[in-house]
Amino acid sequence: MHTIWLPDLSGDEGPKYLALTRALRDAIRSGALPQGTQLPTVRDLAYRISVTPGTVSRAYQIATQEGLLEATVGRGTFVAAQRPRLGPTQSLFTDRDPGVDAGRVDLRSPQLPDVGQSEIFASILRKMSMNVGAEWLDYTHQSGEEPLRAAVVDWLAGRVLGSVSADDIMLTHGGQSGIGLILDCCLRGDRPVVLIEDLAYPGFRYSARAARAAVVAIELDDEGMRPDALEAACRRYGAQVLCLTPSAQNPTTARMSPERMALIVSIARRYDLQIIEDECYFYTGSPLPALRAVAPERVWYAGSLSKSVSAGLRFGYVVCPSGMGPTGRLAAQHSFFALSRPLAELALELFGSGAANDIRGKVEAEFSDRMQMFVNRLGAFDLAWQPGIPFAWLRLPQGWRAYTFTRMAEEQGVLLRAADQYAISTGRAPNAVRLAVAGNIPRQQLDAGLAALAYLLPRPPHDMAV
Repeated sequence: MHTIWLPDLSGDEGPKYLALTRALRDAIRSGALPQGTQLPTVRDLAYRISVTPGTVSRAYQIATQEGLLEATVGRGTFVAAQRPRLGPTQSLFTDRDPGVDAGRVDLRSPQLPDVGQSEIFASILRKMSMNVGAEWLDYTHQSGEEPLRAAVVDWLAGRVLGSVSADDIMLTHGGQSGIGLILDCCLRGDRPVVLIEDLAYPGFRYSARAARAAVVAIELDDEGMRPDALEAACRRYGAQVLCLTPSAQNPTTARMSPERMALIVSIARRYDLQIIEDECYFYTGSPLPALRAVAPERVWYAGSLSKSVSAGLRFGYVVCPSGMGPTGRLAAQHSFFALSRPLAELALELFGSGAANDIRGKVEAEFSDRMQMFVNRLGAFDLAWQPGIPFAWLRLPQGWRAYTFTRMAEEQGVLLRAADQYAISTGRAPNAVRLAVAGNIPRQQLDAGLAALAYLLPRPPHDMAV
């Protein structure tokens, strides 16, 4: 069902994209735009109501995040099916559709290369299958996880974290699970406040909202979060938790200097903030200490195997603040008792045999080689990147808008994430895109996709036949 829906924005004050978002909400909730209705394309609606395509794009993105719309690659944007009144109404990102995305160069999220994981997992699982007994019928208990917690401490030996023992470790089902559990430990009151970076991994804000917390974004500069903006927010909102990605800011790749870290920590101490340090993109060659080493009394260091060994395992961990390990494990126990026995035994064997460390080294080497392909093709443009980190940040040349660039890249078979997807709905998003390393496709295919981007970048739409 197509529509020629034309909202009237003449009586609305403030930003046009917010007015258009309100009009979409009203039309969908009133039934003027029924479920399944296909909305006009961004360019068509922008032309019809005399606004920029960026205005329509931003309104569509907000409505999609709210669950009112759903966008399907190659088909268009539609009014979504009615959602349940209770429970989450947003997804972290649009799920991949293998049927639709087949053959495309997908740079939306890092994809691990297979450097032998499949064979190693199969071998370990065969070994595990020979020792399945009656204990597999019972609930798992955290009392049996101490060897695995100790193995995680060894896994983190290359990271400067300060004094860490197995008693400081909470095991989780991936990094996102860890963030939610940390918030369970830290947030108090009816409407707590969580501070995040102005551009940030969406999992922070979704976990905070699931905990009924208000989310406030703090401005960034070339080193990440600005201390002056952080202090102003602390004074105004009385926040309880601060979420950061200091060593490889996601999505901008910014890295905090030790001096900036010290400033952030001093503010956190002054206003008694707990800090979530998300280190899922930790690179073993990083020379800088973690925030956990600077402020061990208040930093919750969250990581996982998703970007180094396997995303499918859903194995994560949190290094809790000093003395808070039992508190973290109690939160995990209330959520899922303990890790499932197959996951715990598989992870322990990966760590104990040295296979996890070997896989990590090979994955990092492959990511580094492929990132060099990004630099070779796109280094002449405003590209920010770090060695060993599987994503880059591309600020677009004048004449481009992030939404337009991602759409035109999609037409060339390359899938990207625009900066808007990392900003809260009321935040600012620059004209930039994040490019993630695809380790799961042939290098020749990846290079062809990067070449397509290099062709587009110096040719914004006014110079092209679109």
